[in-house]
Amino acid sequence: MSFDVIIPFLKPIEELLQSTTISEIMINPDNSVWIEEKAEIRRMPDLRFDEGALLTGLEVIANRFGKKLDANSPIMNLRLPDGSRMAAMIPPIVTPNPLVTIRKFTSRDFTLADLIRTEMLTEQQGQLLTEAVRNRENILIAGGTGSGKSTLLGVIADAIPDHERILLIEDTAELHIRKPHVVATESQKDTHRSTVTFNDLLQAILRHRPDRIIVGEVRGVEALTILDAMSTGHRGTLATIHASSAAEALRRLASLAIRSAANLQLGVAKEDASRSLDLIVYISRKEGKRCVEDVKRVAKQL
Repeated sequence: MSFDVIIPFLKPIEELLQSTTISEIMINPDNSVWIEEKAEIRRMPDLRFDEGALLTGLEVIANRFGKKLDANSPIMNLRLPDGSRMAAMIPPIVTPNPLVTIRKFTSRDFTLADLIRTEMLTEQQGQLLTEAVRNRENILIAGGTGSGKSTLLGVIADAIPDHERILLIEDTAELHIRKPHVVATESQKDTHRSTVTFNDLLQAILRHRPDRIIVGEVRGVEALTILDAMSTGHRGTLATIHASSAAEALRRLASLAIRSAANLQLGVAKEDASRSLDLIVYISRKEGKRCVEDVKRVAKQL
């Protein structure tokens, strides 16, 4: 589907969508439009949608992507044709108008040298992570929303040998892996199709001979399947997770894992996570600047 097909329903923000420097577009329920550009958030006071126009546009866009968006299914996440990610919520869970956030991936062409130049990480950290990927170590990248987890994952994935088969799993597609043998999958929920959960995809992927598994974001019961995969020979797995530190990332991964295993205790799950992971990378975002604060080698629990 061409991106031009979407533009008529988002006409007031057309120039923002086509910008190569704007990384985030935010439309609030009060009809105000905000952007993030070069790590600065500011309001666009001259941009507004006519009454009811945004809701109507979102409903049409949802329909064209096979998504549900109505009072019974008021939350929508999808990938736009240019690769941007759209997240939307509509009344009654927000009022009086929809809430829309569009994340544009202006960092898709970044290289490791770019991240070092912008001081997102040091040359030593870059070398460590590159060698870890080449050595098929299991790496978990942690941080908050918009901290740069996906950007870093995509960049260090450049170190994967070209001949390896990469199976990519995401909730809403946003990762850009620059390798020749990539099979990308996306979960299906809140659509007009049968539901295929993140964990369903992960379990299915394991039957398709992956040399590498890349998980866009660990957020649910799939954590246990990921731990099982990493501990049973699927080395070189890369994944991201929301957490406030490297230590918290390990605890969060374990707590997600026990949700699907009634008899699994948190302490045991943490030991499993420690044995399965090799490195945890923590990225922070302060005053608009993204920075790798910690690259922690995981102590193995014997």
